[in-house]
Amino acid sequence: MHSLKDQFPKVLLGKHQLIMTVTFAAFFSLVFLLVSVPFSHNAWFNLGRSEAFLFTVVFYAISLAIVCFSKVGQYIMRNSENFTYLHFILWDVAEVLVIALLYTFFTLEGHKFGIINLEHTSFWPLFLSAVVYTTISLAIPYVLSGQYFMLEEKDNTIRLMNYDNVVSDAPAYPVADRRITLFDNSGVLKFSIHSDNLYFIESDDNYIQVWYTDSTGTMKKYMLRCRLKTVEDSFADSDLVRCHRKFIVNIRKVRLLSSSRDGYILDLESDATPQIPVSKTYEQAVLARFNSRI
Repeated sequence: MHSLKDQFPKVLLGKHQLIMTVTFAAFFSLVFLLVSVPFSHNAWFNLGRSEAFLFTVVFYAISLAIVCFSKVGQYIMRNSENFTYLHFILWDVAEVLVIALLYTFFTLEGHKFGIINLEHTSFWPLFLSAVVYTTISLAIPYVLSGQYFMLEEKDNTIRLMNYDNVVSDAPAYPVADRRITLFDNSGVLKFSIHSDNLYFIESDDNYIQVWYTDSTGTMKKYMLRCRLKTVEDSFADSDLVRCHRKFIVNIRKVRLLSSSRDGYILDLESDATPQIPVSKTYEQAVLARFNSRI
């Protein structure tokens, strides 16, 4: 059970996830509102040939723009270590209130000009009714989308951890062999390497970039569509250690850990790799793993 103070899952704030969530919410809300019109005395949506049609289109377009703008803000906040479940809930509540106010404004203005004909046009009944309908229109697709993407993330993690189930012309490697196997988001095996040849993994939104040496000792980079959080969860008991929101490092490849004004810096064994920063969030874990190396 998650606490409201826990960090909100970054997997739900990725570009792909937010785009799909907004798309699903747009279709769901439109269908829900049109179906619910006959059962509400405060609803005026109409997609037929009527004076309310233009009001419907404009309101829906502005509401969708508000949701898109809000999700862009959440996307920007995805890497903030202080973005919690409580912040996410309050953010979405603000979405609901803004759209409910917009609906109330449209209703009152439309009634004033005779475009919308309703029996009751008091502000608070209109606003409270709009809050209820907006909450249903957004909460259901948000929850369903969140559940889907969390299950998808869990499935990807399980795939990463079960290399023995992969069909391959090479024998399955025992755990002691410390082999790192990476799948893309579709569950397709893309990369397999002994941990002794892997230096660090860098995040680039929904992609990761793996820095490794090939059989000749040449430093190379391999990119695949996979989230850093998935790798972190899958290889929690390996030599791979999360040291920054953008980096996972092979602790056995760390040559020097030095302190700077902005925090700790990791120098790896290869001069071909850049220095890796250590953020405050992961500082103690990295120090503990570095000091306990055999």
